[in-house]
Amino acid sequence: MNDPSGGQKARILILTVRHGATHVQIARVVEKAIGQLRPDSYVETIDALAQCRPLFRRYYDGFEIPMKYWPALWELVETRQWKGKSTSPAWLFRWGAQPLFRYIDAFDPAVVVATEVGLCEMAVLHKRQSQAGYRLVGIGALDFERPWAQPEVDLFVSSPGEIAGQLKIAGVPPEKIIECGMPVDPSFGPSADRRELRARLGLERDLPALLVNFGGSGRMKPRQVVSELRRVQHPYQAVFIARRDEKLRADLLQRTAGMPHARVLSWVDNMHEWMAAADILVSRAGSCTVSEALNCGLPMLVFDAPPGSERRVCELMEKKWQTACWARRQGEITARLDVLLNGSHELERLRGNSAQHSYPAAAHDAAQAILKLCP
Repeated sequence: MNDPSGGQKARILILTVRHGATHVQIARVVEKAIGQLRPDSYVETIDALAQCRPLFRRYYDGFEIPMKYWPALWELVETRQWKGKSTSPAWLFRWGAQPLFRYIDAFDPAVVVATEVGLCEMAVLHKRQSQAGYRLVGIGALDFERPWAQPEVDLFVSSPGEIAGQLKIAGVPPEKIIECGMPVDPSFGPSADRRELRARLGLERDLPALLVNFGGSGRMKPRQVVSELRRVQHPYQAVFIARRDEKLRADLLQRTAGMPHARVLSWVDNMHEWMAAADILVSRAGSCTVSEALNCGLPMLVFDAPPGSERRVCELMEKKWQTACWARRQGEITARLDVLLNGSHELERLRGNSAQHSYPAAAHDAAQAILKLCP
């Protein structure tokens, strides 16, 4: 926790939470960008829930149960949180986060960065309770719930347009918002030589490439996705990413046996290259994945969106940005892909729109804005 050099470095504490990959990825790339811009800064990223009371952690993690097994209930709860002034009662945050508050006091930060709405609410309560003088930064994903909009937050890192508009509607002054895009690893971007990249990755040169990404806590089973892909009428090649789930990898290998031009990969360290080489990303609409795809100019076919934030992101991509197609119901993956692969200009239109919503400098710009808050 202590600065090992004993010097007067800019002390920045980043609070994250291990609910999916987005919050952790935001924290990682922002910490890296701060270190590149100001190597003498002292930045620490922590899993904030690990510093909270155990019973509170179990409560906080409980959202996955209704989201996965009782979507109608989760939709009701999440909608009330999104529109309300707080995602949980203030007394519960104060009780559960007391160990975290002591951690912040001991760290004595110049800036605290919250990468998730509940963590932002905890930091707001700590500032009120302790009269702490640190500056507070909120970095949301591709959706801002109303509870983000607290006067104690000094800076919001947001994507431009509709997402920043959510904050403004909630009463956040425009001067508190930097509309730089969601921070993701800057390695995600178009390839300078896509033909050479595809050859190096072993992709067929003239066959449309689908990158099929599994992850998160969705309800749609791999057998459903593979079954729909098998019914697509137009030729394509598919690369399935199973990440670190060996059970999923074995299942996909079995279900794709005999499927023309299909490959199953586990964890890959070069996801940015696969995105740059692919023609369509078939995936859940996690905010990190969406932003990475946009930076690569990669159109998406999104599926299996649970109620709440992810569905709002799907709606935004399909209706407003026109960078993706959304398969809402079973059977639509096949139909949507047949439209995209039929040789029309629809796929190129989506690719062009995706490039227009690319923000490759977001991590640098966010880090720069955070460092400006340091004394």
